[in-house]
Amino acid sequence: MHVVDADMADHGRELVVVSDDGRRWALSASLLWAECPSAQGRVRRARGLHRNPPENLVITAVNPIGTYGVNIAFSDGHARGIYPWPYLASLARKPQLEDFLIDGKPNAS
Repeated sequence: MHVVDADMADHGRELVVVSDDGRRWALSASLLWAECPSAQGRVRRARGLHRNPPENLVITAVNPIGTYGVNIAFSDGHARGIYPWPYLASLARKPQLEDFLIDGKPNAS
């Protein structure tokens, strides 16, 4: 899968990524903030210092970076991460908690 486009959705609560075959995935602002590929974010994750995203976090801007990917700005002022298309594709394939819930409740099957 190759991501070819990304845009804000749900009033900035999600980023919808589109693959070259037309499939679409919604990535939450909280996930993107927590997985930010900025140097600061990588160091924090490498040290095991996981922070919870700010309450009511939204994406405020999505700016293309050539044909490489996008820069995402968040409502808390964080705007340093450049998200390459392959990185967004890996996040889209990564299982999320919502994948295991039915109507907001754990799937007991």
